[in-house]
Amino acid sequence: MIRNLPAFACLFGSAWGFSGLAHADFFADSKATLEARNMYMNRDFRQSNATQAKAEEWAQGFTLRYESGFTEGTIGFGLDAISETAIKLDSSRDRRGTGLLAYGAQSLEPEDNYSELGVAAKVRLSKSVLKVGTLQPQLPVAAYNDVRLLSSTYAGGLLTSQEVDGLTLNVGRLEKINLRDSSSNDEMNYGGVESAHLDLAGGSYAVNPNLTLTYYYAQMDDIYQQHHVNLIHNARLADGITLKTDLRFFDTAENGAHRYRSATRVDGGRIDNRFFNGMLTLGVGSHKFGLGYQNLSGDGDFAYPGLDPYSINLVTFNVFTKAETDAWQARYDYDFAGLGIPGLSFMTRYVSANHIETAAVSGGKEWERDTDIVYTFQDGSLKGLNIRLRNATFRSSGGLTTDIDENRVIIGYTLPLL
Repeated sequence: MIRNLPAFACLFGSAWGFSGLAHADFFADSKATLEARNMYMNRDFRQSNATQAKAEEWAQGFTLRYESGFTEGTIGFGLDAISETAIKLDSSRDRRGTGLLAYGAQSLEPEDNYSELGVAAKVRLSKSVLKVGTLQPQLPVAAYNDVRLLSSTYAGGLLTSQEVDGLTLNVGRLEKINLRDSSSNDEMNYGGVESAHLDLAGGSYAVNPNLTLTYYYAQMDDIYQQHHVNLIHNARLADGITLKTDLRFFDTAENGAHRYRSATRVDGGRIDNRFFNGMLTLGVGSHKFGLGYQNLSGDGDFAYPGLDPYSINLVTFNVFTKAETDAWQARYDYDFAGLGIPGLSFMTRYVSANHIETAAVSGGKEWERDTDIVYTFQDGSLKGLNIRLRNATFRSSGGLTTDIDENRVIIGYTLPLL
């Protein structure tokens, strides 16, 4: 990644520098968007012994994405790029740490601005595409994070093949990770222990329009290996009534030299667990009612790269992946288009977890309550502008995690450029 530069100019410079190999399809099929995201976040730490009273920051982010077409011929070449810039509007040393802004490792002062640029070369043969460089995979065993000002990225290679109708296969190696509030590419790691790379392979098969089956294998070198299966089924029960079933299972064990050991686990943090989670969602007109459950059994916390585990309980603040965690989720969504207000939606959910095991707590409990209200302007000069109000409350027993009350205001707009 490149830091503190006129990132947008560099992005387009990279694209035009490729023009020597380009043909009509390379430019004609190109796409570019500019996303502006303004975000205010206030996190109030509710425990009297918390090391920080609150985290509160306000910042503006810009993300420019460019995706070329492919050159003509049996083998086509192309280029993708992403440029991100964050600008501090309000923050301070004693209010840092929301994930919106980078801050100095020594001074702890939030930076006034920071930028990053990532480029990926791509090659297409038939219906298979190989990308090498900056990647943003959204896979069960490796996903990027996009819930703050800027999104995270990985560096590596990923081959995606769709040669068979309904079947999508992915094979890849991720060697670096750039977090959402950072300008640097860091080593792949889990729990602060570095790894040379994460290898993955697998795919999804659409058995029919309503049923999709998924399998992936992932291995973080010298830390863990993981198998994942997933079933998603959509059923139409009656006119205006649907039922979605989403079932996920992971089997994770240690790998190689077993260098990972957790200071927060009595057993030293062995990785040998089974993680089941799933959700049923009943849609009735403009309403959706969801009920989810997870069971994490075996030794150690659930292992995954980055910040986003593939779990129904990846919610606003917590991820509910500590050892032995059982959890229930109840969720409700409403689309106000049913009342004649298209673009307005509401979501609320509650997650309750117990049986949590750490070095300091046995049988711990956690719960979180989230509420989102989102409005996207449907027409006029503000068409496409969206405003999201997000509230979260988290509590735990025995000092498992700092209790918080949190509010976020997010204003976003994406402008198509090509």
